[in-house]
Amino acid sequence: MPDTDLKSIKISVRNLVEFIMKSGDLDNSVGKRDPDAMQEGSRLHRKIQRRMGPEYKPEVALRVTVPVSREDIEFELIIEGRADGIITNIEPTKEDNPILEEKPTLEEKPTLEEKPILEGKPILEGNPILEENPTLGEHHPSEEHPSKQNGAEGNIHVIIDEIKCVYADISQITEMIPVHRAQALCYAYIYAKERVLDTISIQITYCHLETEAIRILSEELKFKELSNWFQNLIQEYCKWAAWQIKWMESRNESIKQIEFPFEYRPGQRDLVTGVYRTIIRDKKLYIEAPTGVGKTISTVFPTVKAMGEGFVSKIFYLTAKTITRTVAEDTYQLLLERGLSMKLVTITAKDKICILDKPNCNPAACERAKGHYDRVNDAVFDLLTSESRISRELIEQYAMKHCVCPFEMCLDVTLWADGIICDYNYAFDPNVYLRRFFENDKKQDYVFLIDEAHNLVDRAREMYSAMLYKQDFLTVKGIVKDKSKTMVKRLEACNEVMLRLKRGCDDIEVLQDVNDLVLPLLRLMSEYEEFFKEYGDFEGREVVSQLFFDLRKFLAIHDILGEDYLIYSDYDERGEFRVKLLCMDPARNLLTCLNKGRSSIFFSATLLPITYYKEQLGGSEEDYAIYAPSPFEVSKRLLMIAKDVSTKYTRRGQDEYERIVSYIEGFVNAKVGNYFVFFPSYQMLQQIAQLSEDRIPNLLLQKTSMGELEKEEFLAAFEENPTNTKVGYCVMGGIFSEGIDLKKDRLIGAVIVGTGLPQVGNERELFRGYYDDRNGSGFDHAYLYPGINKVLQSAGRVIRTVEDKGAILLLDERFLNSQYKNLFPREWEQYDIVNQEKMQELLEDFWSQKNE
Repeated sequence: MPDTDLKSIKISVRNLVEFIMKSGDLDNSVGKRDPDAMQEGSRLHRKIQRRMGPEYKPEVALRVTVPVSREDIEFELIIEGRADGIITNIEPTKEDNPILEEKPTLEEKPTLEEKPILEGKPILEGNPILEENPTLGEHHPSEEHPSKQNGAEGNIHVIIDEIKCVYADISQITEMIPVHRAQALCYAYIYAKERVLDTISIQITYCHLETEAIRILSEELKFKELSNWFQNLIQEYCKWAAWQIKWMESRNESIKQIEFPFEYRPGQRDLVTGVYRTIIRDKKLYIEAPTGVGKTISTVFPTVKAMGEGFVSKIFYLTAKTITRTVAEDTYQLLLERGLSMKLVTITAKDKICILDKPNCNPAACERAKGHYDRVNDAVFDLLTSESRISRELIEQYAMKHCVCPFEMCLDVTLWADGIICDYNYAFDPNVYLRRFFENDKKQDYVFLIDEAHNLVDRAREMYSAMLYKQDFLTVKGIVKDKSKTMVKRLEACNEVMLRLKRGCDDIEVLQDVNDLVLPLLRLMSEYEEFFKEYGDFEGREVVSQLFFDLRKFLAIHDILGEDYLIYSDYDERGEFRVKLLCMDPARNLLTCLNKGRSSIFFSATLLPITYYKEQLGGSEEDYAIYAPSPFEVSKRLLMIAKDVSTKYTRRGQDEYERIVSYIEGFVNAKVGNYFVFFPSYQMLQQIAQLSEDRIPNLLLQKTSMGELEKEEFLAAFEENPTNTKVGYCVMGGIFSEGIDLKKDRLIGAVIVGTGLPQVGNERELFRGYYDDRNGSGFDHAYLYPGINKVLQSAGRVIRTVEDKGAILLLDERFLNSQYKNLFPREWEQYDIVNQEKMQELLEDFWSQKNE
């Protein structure tokens, strides 16, 4: 959680107060969340600051160092953050500043006014807090200033301002939300201590995202009671800080003792050294590392070493698939068995770890949600102080013991973990990311180890794009029509704009903007909050909620639109009209996240061309790239390219398909064993399968949608030491084309049918046009690079260990063109050009060789 060295701990004000002060029920239902939790108002936030007048100083950095002595250790607690604004040089009077008025009693609550943002002087016409000031603390002696200075003397008064932009109806916010108040109190304490003030005021400026109306709640405090409150807060946190310092001493000592667990393979020492140097130099590294190089241990080990020397505070191992997470866990476990001490956590998806059949996070549905926040800190502390290796099973065990949600508890454990293994989403997706680490722009000593990094390009484009369907507004209208006339009115307003856009779109229409749609969407979002406050469970709630989440993402993405986006409307395969904010280049958005860490290591067996991936993944000329040599003997792999086959659309037909089947038949009959054949689409797979029924033995077909059990059964059929040939027909880019580890003779050959080019479609053509205009390489970006990556990944299923032996056949004459051959990895420099007769000769000779 904090940024830590052995004798000091840094923590942000926001993280501190949210960690210590959280309480009550876990309730993630729409409309029942913290009004600041869905904040989309960075633009509005800045607008308020600009218009608050000359007395208002925005974004003030504040920091305090607190010496602590606890559990036989002494250390410093450094608390820092940015106050949204500090107002000084105000000449308050009782007539124009309610801060100086007598506090109203609960029976005398004045009416709170909602006011639009005004130019000029700060808006102070809101309402003082509607209750007597609570006692801020009685358990610690107050901190005395070396000299007394009244903050109001000399006509100077100081107000700490916190701005919160919300969708919620601000007329219903009659008290400062506790966490918001605590943030302001921390800033007030730091500022008052630094300036030696006896009194200081805080105010929370709540601003409605749709109307831009604001409401200000304010409170005046004496430094004595503010200091008592702050000392209580610190004392509660210090038990965690003391534990962490002791743990880090033990962890770092263990890191010094560990050695690389294997004998270095050729080039592997250079790879390990390159990762370490990249980290200490605050750079990014892009690694093309063929299977068998040992890229996981070669990236994890030097990062752990850098952590032990104080360069790294937290390691994020980011993956696209579950199987690569398992590889990371096994790698860490190997180091743990050799004496490493680290707190490691894998984030398991909510639907997989939830105790309910289907996640429903509210007290009415789940007993653990009731009072979850009152118990979860104790649960986490119990786990951290009792266990060394934090597994999913331990998370579930301690969550049961303390009756808390295992998923939310796991997220809280990440605050104290040294290493986190998780999906890309938790670092990069603006709707899912771990805001406890990535919410502000402050750079931390995080290292991102990004496995299978070729997957991140398309995943990032998806994360940073958003889409709305016209029909969804009508569907939700039908569900809520008997419940809320206002909700229906808001939905109709959105539908009307979508209808106008639809009338202007025949097939696909690139739009300059969607500004006419944004205001109705904001109004609908505001009404959603009120709607869900009034209505709990009802038939169709999931559909209604899904539109809410789609709206939220659309508005969030709209707020970050730039030249790296295109806006368009079109129709999906069902003919449904939609509007999409399409991220064309994810580099800028990824950099926003990557820059919050110290260093990023991107690695994959298929990161070619490296210049393309550096460009798309936020690289610069100063960043590094490494091509790790393959450890495999060339003689153990046979690579062939057929010169008389094509899968071009203009060549597809019965004769060409018959030729493809003949190649497959000859390839798999050359030796008894297990084989995969990869096709560019399900359609071609089915067409070839029909021609293969009586010619290809023991044929298994990948289905369009397969559950985990079906997937496991499919792979289980490809056993070691087979006595009969088995052939699996699969799709390039599908579930069996990457992340599958069939070692030794569980897979001895692969046929790649076609170049893997994506199908021509609206989005692909938009990408093509965008990059043609940008750098003249539209075809490469939209089709060639994604296609060759699918080919390389599919072919990579064959050779998995240095003991493996296998054959690869590329069925498309286009592979002989220079634009394709130039993208082959170095280990593909030796290949044979074949027809069917030549293929049979080479296979017979290859399988007859005895490799030692």
